[in-house]
Amino acid sequence: MTDDNSRHVVPNPDGGWDVKKPGAQRASGHHSTQADAVDQARQIIRNAGGGELNIHGVNGAIRAKDTISPGNDPRRSKG
Repeated sequence: MTDDNSRHVVPNPDGGWDVKKPGAQRASGHHSTQADAVDQARQIIRNAGGGELNIHGVNGAIRAKDTISPGNDPRRSKG
């Protein structure tokens, strides 16, 4: 799987949360809540045919990852 369909939900320095594609200059979307940004990122990835979602915490570190169907989950375990 390539990174073409991956997205990151990151904190915006001016407040709120951004949905960003790796290497992109601009955000795909900006939301006041992290939950809204995650929902948009999931929809973008799903519409693009599946991929990886990386959710960052307020400190900028990745706190969660998710494979969105029909992506290729690199882990053998399901759940």
